[in-house]
Amino acid sequence: MTDTPPPAYDHASPPTTAAPAGADARAAWEAWRQERRASVTAPTGNLALVETRPVARGEVPDPVAAAAGLPDSVTVTVVERTEPVSGAPEHFLRFWDAEAPAIHSFERIDTFPYDPAWVLDAAYTPVEGARKVAFEHIRDNGGTRDLVVPGDITLTMDGTAYTLSAFDDDGTLLLVFGDPTNGDSTYGAGRFLFVQHGAVTHGAGSDRVTLDFNRAFVPPCGFSDQYNCPMPPRQNRLHLPVEAGEKLPVSKGPGATEH
Repeated sequence: MTDTPPPAYDHASPPTTAAPAGADARAAWEAWRQERRASVTAPTGNLALVETRPVARGEVPDPVAAAAGLPDSVTVTVVERTEPVSGAPEHFLRFWDAEAPAIHSFERIDTFPYDPAWVLDAAYTPVEGARKVAFEHIRDNGGTRDLVVPGDITLTMDGTAYTLSAFDDDGTLLLVFGDPTNGDSTYGAGRFLFVQHGAVTHGAGSDRVTLDFNRAFVPPCGFSDQYNCPMPPRQNRLHLPVEAGEKLPVSKGPGATEH
């Protein structure tokens, strides 16, 4: 019951398994799937978050006091956000339970079959200064939070040109995107994808990056309603169904359902 930081705030930790090209790509993707399962079922993984409790303004968050009397399976952490309207800092206590019912009932994350055709090359153009883009968040009732977008990702998919905004998530570019599969075969609020820096080739004013949609994943809010995930802005809503990556979490047991 210590104040150890969770693996992520309302996003997700970048994978440790790289995504190589060629014959090893499928094996690396299978390893990534196992890594994802381990991550979401961890003691402070997405399925373990059972409560996000606001701390009154002016009070100092005390995770040790909050954890007093709770089972040993519970970890309490502190998270700080910026209030969208006033810009003032706001604090929350987060309660993670390694024995949460969601972990015990979890069976798998349904995923599209691996398809190398969904590994796409794109151009990345850095933007001078700290440009911010407004992202609506799922628990903010239509409000937005400004996130730093350090550059533009441009590519053409099925004849349509896109300029995508990936924000800086602790030094890693995170793309929040939507497509016509959302609410049908995939999570309704969109999916996340880390932009692979290992595929960057520096050029004059522009870089190349790779978007491996086979590694598109369900955001944390698809596992617990206690997260406040960013949602895809208009420019990140694709017209082509992205039939790659994760679909939905599935629970086991009687009346098993997709989240």
